[in-house]
Amino acid sequence: MLAAVLHGAHDLRVEHRDDRALLPGEARVRVACGGICGSDLSYFNKGGVGDFRVREALTLGHEVSGTVAELAPAADWPLPSRLTVGTRVAINPSRPCLHCRYCRAGRSNLCRNMRFLGSAALMPHVQGGFSEHVVLRADQCVAVPETMSYRFAACAEPLAVALHAIARAGNVVGRHVLIAGAGPIGLLCLAAARHAGAASVTITDLFPEPLQVAARMGATDTIDVQADPDRLDRAADELGGFDVAIEATGAAASVVRMPLLVRPGGRIVQLGMLPPGAVPLPVNLLMSREIDLVGSFRFHEAFDIAVQALAAGRIDVTPILSATFPLREANDAFLMAGDRRRAIKVHLDIG
Repeated sequence: MLAAVLHGAHDLRVEHRDDRALLPGEARVRVACGGICGSDLSYFNKGGVGDFRVREALTLGHEVSGTVAELAPAADWPLPSRLTVGTRVAINPSRPCLHCRYCRAGRSNLCRNMRFLGSAALMPHVQGGFSEHVVLRADQCVAVPETMSYRFAACAEPLAVALHAIARAGNVVGRHVLIAGAGPIGLLCLAAARHAGAASVTITDLFPEPLQVAARMGATDTIDVQADPDRLDRAADELGGFDVAIEATGAAASVVRMPLLVRPGGRIVQLGMLPPGAVPLPVNLLMSREIDLVGSFRFHEAFDIAVQALAAGRIDVTPILSATFPLREANDAFLMAGDRRRAIKVHLDIG
């Protein structure tokens, strides 16, 4: 099968890889579509993401959808309902162990034995979904309506990340929410916050083009922090501080600024993954204003909720869909996806 395989920074090759036989409880999916994520871009540009470095050839991709091509004849647990050969599915890239204390507590995203598609966190690496076939545990396949496009189905994963971040923010009904970063995840956090009942959502970025998309997705206010560095402070002052701030850039300067923009008793959700190294925080400000600082990492039950929201049309991801490239043009797709003035979400047409 063909796959988009990273051999090092800026060394992405579309090449043949071996498929493998199914184990009990597994499914083979014929991949149709894959979305390029910020972590894929970091692997492509830097050879790693956060503390995870590429140490062997790695098939990228974890935002994928497709059709079930084969099911193992014997399973150690019941197959998901409605899952048969030919079922159209969104693929949950998380493969938690299901047995550890975190899995048993309903927080499988914190599983210490997690195997996540397209990740260099473990050695050997967990190969990703930018390939013509991918083998998964059957419960990673979530059926979607036949009428749902494969591009929409591939957006279930980033939408799940956003939904989990909003859940970590707590009750946002009637609250004033700040989102730092109008990339794909920040924009989906915007959609999720509006859907959850936020009174207002202010979103920031360094470029005007993604902010124009944010306006189409219902942002109350969009702020170009590069063109007008003081405007965000003025917006926070007018509100007496934002109730909730979601940091989705992964930039140290943005992280340090968040406590200055949130009201006493407010909450900051750290969603963006920062480069390795320490970040200085105004901890006395967090303490004296009793500001909650919480992390948000991937998702657990939010994946099924994301599929349901997409299927019901409750959240529309159309504005973030920028372009689609065939798998053999993966390098061109990555170059476009990395240009934030031209693209939000770029997909690979694999099937």
